Amino acid sequence: MNINEMFSLQGKVALVTGGGRGIGKFIATGLAEAGADVILASRKIKNLEITSAQLEKDYSIRALPVACDLTQEEDIAAMLAAAQKIFPRIDILVNNAGATWGAATLEFPLEKWDQLFRVNVRGVWILTQKVARLMKEQGGGNIINISSVMAFRGSPEKTHPAIPYNSTKAAINLLTINLAVKLAPYNIRVNAIAPGWFRTDMMSYIEKPELKNDLERLLDTIPLRRMGDMDDMKGAAVFLASAASAYMTGHVLVCDGGMLAR
Repeated sequence: MNINEMFSLQGKVALVTGGGRGIGKFIATGLAEAGADVILASRKIKNLEITSAQLEKDYSIRALPVACDLTQEEDIAAMLAAAQKIFPRIDILVNNAGATWGAATLEFPLEKWDQLFRVNVRGVWILTQKVARLMKEQGGGNIINISSVMAFRGSPEKTHPAIPYNSTKAAINLLTINLAVKLAPYNIRVNAIAPGWFRTDMMSYIEKPELKNDLERLLDTIPLRRMGDMDDMKGAAVFLASAASAYMTGHVLVCDGGMLAR
């Protein structure tokens, strides 16, 4: 297989949660550019519809937007049923959708702790189990979970007052490793990407002129002295989704500009 064939996703179908914006959109764009048809799922249908139309126009692939609350098993089942009416299989699952919520650690409410675990861990598990069943029936597949560099570290109260978030992403790392072992007999690979700071809509505030000092402090933590862009995430996602990483499973690929190396 030549190198272009190794990275090609022609004929593949990918399901990307949270694919309407941010890192999910970056990933969906990379998969579409590599030739995959995409199913985009999240609660906000408008973002999904805009991204789907753009991907179909730019890359001549098929894109299906489906509204889905990933904390609700009934919604997940309905989303998969809608996808299967259009696509005969799901080759790639990207569990990107997630949530965070900030409050002082000693006052952090239990209901918000539970909510973050419902979205970031429980929802990932429900969807993954259902899609893995489909992948087993079709002879294999590829699952990519989106973790975070925060899964490997603590974070200061001032800059990241979201005590459950790091724990949810650490859970995703171990879920990735455990599923890789358990699903390997079915020819299903399971890996993860742990992003650092990326230039997304959510992070756009940090580049306001009045926050110049905050941006400098952020860049001081990143050896490459910049936030990640779309191309940085596209490359990592297509690598893990394609035959280029065929001998990799159970791996968490850190994509952080060297942040964890310091």
